[in-house]
Amino acid sequence: MGADGYTYLDHAATSPMRSDAVEAMLPHLSDAFANPSGSHRLAREARRALDEARDTVAAVLGVDPGAVVFTSGGTESDVTAVRGSLEAAARRGRGGVVTAVCAAAEHHAVLHPVEHAGGVVVPVDAVGRVNLGALAEVLDEHTAIVSVMAVNNEVGTIADLEAVAAVVREHAPNAALHTDAVQAALWVDLRTLACSVDMMSLSAHKFGGPKGVGILTIAPGTPLSPLMLGGGQERDRRSGTHNVAGIVATAVALAATDRERSEAEPRIRALRDRLIDTIVGAVPDIVETVPRRDKVAGSAHLCIRGVESEAMLFLLDRERVCASAASACASGAMDPSHVLAAMGIDRELANGSLRLSLGHDTTDVDVDLAAAAVVGAVGHLRQWAQQR
Repeated sequence: MGADGYTYLDHAATSPMRSDAVEAMLPHLSDAFANPSGSHRLAREARRALDEARDTVAAVLGVDPGAVVFTSGGTESDVTAVRGSLEAAARRGRGGVVTAVCAAAEHHAVLHPVEHAGGVVVPVDAVGRVNLGALAEVLDEHTAIVSVMAVNNEVGTIADLEAVAAVVREHAPNAALHTDAVQAALWVDLRTLACSVDMMSLSAHKFGGPKGVGILTIAPGTPLSPLMLGGGQERDRRSGTHNVAGIVATAVALAATDRERSEAEPRIRALRDRLIDTIVGAVPDIVETVPRRDKVAGSAHLCIRGVESEAMLFLLDRERVCASAASACASGAMDPSHVLAAMGIDRELANGSLRLSLGHDTTDVDVDLAAAAVVGAVGHLRQWAQQR
C-alpha cells in the first residue's frame, strides 16, 4: 500500500525511495555539503563519500570503479551513449557517414537521438525483441553505436543481449554496444549485462534511489565524446558539480536491490502471476501482451479490447490505484504506444493497454485491491459502451 492509502502499481514509472537511501542522503543535504572538487577538509570528506559510493556501484555492476560515470538520470546516460559514440567515431575520421542503430521498441531516450542522427531503427518481434537477422543486415563498418535495451520499459520483455552482442561483434566489430538497463536493476543480475556490452545506462529512481541521478558504465577503450562540457568532472566524461547526496543514496539503494533480489524476485513473480490470473479469469477478451516466460517478474501488461486506456486509468485512479498505459514519459500522448505498434499489436487492442508494474514493496493487499479495481473498471466501461 502506497502513501495516503493508494495502491501503487506503477513502479516502472518510478519507485519510492528506500528508507536506508533516504537516511544515507540526509547528512549530505545539511552538514556534509561540500563540493568534492575542492581541496579543503570538508571537500575531501565529500570526495571520500563520492569515491566510496562509486566503489559500491562498481562492485554491484561487476566493473572497475573507473568505468562508472554519474549523470543526471537514465535519459542523459542514453543520450550520452548515442551522441557521444557518433561524435567520437566522426572525430576518428572513419570513411563515410557514421551511423547509429537501435531497436524499434527502445525508450524514446534512445530512439529519438538515433532518429535525429539519421540512424537505423530495426524491427522487433511479437514480444518486443530485436530481429537479429534484420540487425545483421544493417550493420557495417560505418556503424558507431548499437543500442538494445535490456528490459523493455512498457511490456517487460527481457532481451537476449548475448545474442545481440554476437551479431554486433561479427558484423560491426568497431561499433560500441549500449544497453538501456533502466528497468533491469530490480530483476536481473547487472553483472551479467555489463559483461555483454560496452556501455550500460541506469536510473536511480527505478530501484529505490532518488530522482536526478543516473549511471553510465563505459568499458575501457570505448570511444566516447562527452555530452556535458565544463569543469572536467568524471574524468572529463561528464562535467558538472557532483550530486553527492544523490549519488550516496543511489549506491545504498543499488546495493540493497542487489542484496535482496534473489529473495524478492520469486515473491514478486508469484504476486504478479496472481494479479494477472485474477484479472484474466474475470475479464473476457483480454490479452496478456507478452508471455510471462519472456519478461521480468514485476511486469503485468495487458491489452483489453473495447476499453480505452484513458477512461480505465481514470476509474482506477478514483479507486486510488496507481497504474499506467505506457511509459510515464509519454503519459500525455493520445496515440497508442510505439512499443505496441512495433510489436504488431493492432490499434484497437493497443488502445486498451494497461501497465501494472510491481516493486520490492508490493504486497498481497496491493495485488488484491488492484485486481478488483481493474475488473470493476472494465465491467463499468463495457456496460456503459453497451448503453450508448
